[in-house]
Amino acid sequence: MMSHIKTEEELDIFNKSINDFWNRFRNTTLNEHYSQVLGLRDTYKDSNEALTERLSTKIKEEDRMVETFLEFRNKIHIQNKLIQEKQDNLSKLVDSIRDKEWEMEKLTKSIQDLKASLDKKKEIICTANKANKEKLKMLQKSYDLYKDHLGLEIRKIYGGKLQFIFRKIDPKDPEKPFTFSLCINEEGDYEISDSAPHLECLAEFQEKIRKTNKFSAFLANVRKAFIALACNECVNNV
Repeated sequence: MMSHIKTEEELDIFNKSINDFWNRFRNTTLNEHYSQVLGLRDTYKDSNEALTERLSTKIKEEDRMVETFLEFRNKIHIQNKLIQEKQDNLSKLVDSIRDKEWEMEKLTKSIQDLKASLDKKKEIICTANKANKEKLKMLQKSYDLYKDHLGLEIRKIYGGKLQFIFRKIDPKDPEKPFTFSLCINEEGDYEISDSAPHLECLAEFQEKIRKTNKFSAFLANVRKAFIALACNECVNNV
């Protein structure tokens, strides 16, 4: 009986020892595992924080790069716009210069044409002046002849005209004036007008002297026409 009790006590002690060992083993294992889990958690947390910080830094750097890129692109856009405006202004300036060059060419040609026209007119005027001088010489010669023998007087009147005054035409009134006016036009031709009394044949005389340029004969014909007119008046008055 005593032996049986002793055996049970030993068995209880053994079981207790086993349980104590198991509890210690379990607690030790769980504590170690928990410690490992905590260590892993802390390690993960530290790694995650470091990674988060690196990612945050990277994102900030990329944001700055994007901002810098956008700013640079905006500057390029502004520069391109300014360049385009300058190119447009330059094109307008070039077109304006070309227009002015074309206008200058036209003006130069107009000046050259005008100069050529003036030179031609000067030549015509010079030729006309020479012809006029010759005609004036003839007029003076005819005037001297007719003044002394036929009572001719020449006066300069308005418009650059010369007035020819014949006397000794009418036998009843030798001092009665018979007149006509004469000038030389721009073409160098004789123009005869204002005869008093009026001569119907004056236009015919003008055409003839323009063709022959014989002024003495012209004066003789005018004087004869005035004499014929005066004689007709005398006949009509009888």
